[in-house]
Amino acid sequence: MALPPQFLEELRNRLTLSDVVMRRVRLQRAGREFRAPCPFHNEKTPSFYVNDQKGFFHCFGCGAHGDVIGFVMRHDNLSFMEAVEALAPDAGLTVPKASPQERERFEREKSLYDLVERATRWFEGQLRAPVGRHGLAYLRGRGLDDEAMARFRLGYAPSDGAGLRAELVTAGYTEADMVEAGLFKRPDDGRAPFPFFRNRVLFPVTDRRGRVVAFGGRILEGEGPKYINSAENPLFHKGDILYGMSRARQAAADGKPVIVTEGYMDVIASVMAGFEGAVAPLGTALTETQIQALWKLAPEGQRLPILCFDGDNAGRRAAFRAVERVLPLLMPDHSVRVAFMPEKEDPDSLIRAGGAAAFQAVLDRARPLTDVLWDMEAAERDLTQPDAQAGMQAALEAQLERIPDARVRNAYHRAFKDRLYQLGRPARPAFQPGAGEATRAGSAPAPRPSRWRGSGTNASARVSRSGRRAGASACCWPWC
Repeated sequence: MALPPQFLEELRNRLTLSDVVMRRVRLQRAGREFRAPCPFHNEKTPSFYVNDQKGFFHCFGCGAHGDVIGFVMRHDNLSFMEAVEALAPDAGLTVPKASPQERERFEREKSLYDLVERATRWFEGQLRAPVGRHGLAYLRGRGLDDEAMARFRLGYAPSDGAGLRAELVTAGYTEADMVEAGLFKRPDDGRAPFPFFRNRVLFPVTDRRGRVVAFGGRILEGEGPKYINSAENPLFHKGDILYGMSRARQAAADGKPVIVTEGYMDVIASVMAGFEGAVAPLGTALTETQIQALWKLAPEGQRLPILCFDGDNAGRRAAFRAVERVLPLLMPDHSVRVAFMPEKEDPDSLIRAGGAAAFQAVLDRARPLTDVLWDMEAAERDLTQPDAQAGMQAALEAQLERIPDARVRNAYHRAFKDRLYQLGRPARPAFQPGAGEATRAGSAPAPRPSRWRGSGTNASARVSRSGRRAGASACCWPWC
């Protein structure tokens, strides 16, 4: 029975490989991995390794290799379906019963993956053909060499779609297939479908497994939006995917930071400069699904992706929108940092001008979410004024109420407590050496105020049980 790919991916994501293996094999910690004598062949020296971050096991002795499903199949001598059925309860999932319609849909999706892959190879060829010379010149003008173009499988869509149509028809696909995959569009007036991408440099978009599911296209000349993305189709949902996600997954497993940039060229420039965890949304603000996907990319305890924004007002507004989107999703060890680019720079232009070091300097200045949230609410307030201070307190309280996890919400309350308290305190006078001492020869120093030592008549200086001096005004902030 064919199972939906989404179900299998969710099954693997919910299970920790070492937990499953440990129920059958005694594992020992080995750095970021686990090791043991291989259960699949006799050996005395451990050569069987389990890597939770990459989601696979490997034996350097016998070559056994696979994911959590493959391990259970091999160790427990089960078929694929039997292993899935054994693991599903541990993941809190119910194995779907495939109807004839679902089996048909699965086969249909597989066929569409093959169609899009064939189109990708055709677009790559067009970039190197005479018809693609303008696209090739554009990419080289943006500083991309042949290695970068090949690595990201960049292509070119000519103005005439006849060549692509002929290529796909020869492979056995119909016009309906091409329309469903988003490569052609059917006009409302009933005319023949026309190519969706024309006279554009193409950036293939892959899913988590590295399969091409869509394209982003940059126009070279003529009318139309500068960038367009494939229409939503059975393989592609724009709000669920990040450009560069499959590569960033491996980079995060290797301990590299996940960096969210704004566009295709930003990702390519970042990766070629060594920042392989770079990703980008597809022309829209980050969605909740994309934020969750960012956290899934990185190992536990390292889920702090860096969101890069332009340093101008538009970039700051985008950062504030991202903060508001992240707040309701916060969990322990799940947050973001925010880095602002220099004025009129993006990662692509900054790296071309100053190299990897310039971009690294920006990432090193990435700020925690608490700082950005504070700045967001303080932006239009004169915090020297009491009413503005009260407004700041109210605004922060309202923002923090959007955090559903009580542990995180309380931690943010504590983080803002001292900042709010300091707003209500008068500034300390500057220290003046010699203050209170004799100012001229023979004069007596000014008397020092006596300190309360737990006795005496100075009742106003006594400390109450709460730790405050009796008679001192109580802190006006409720979190103190």
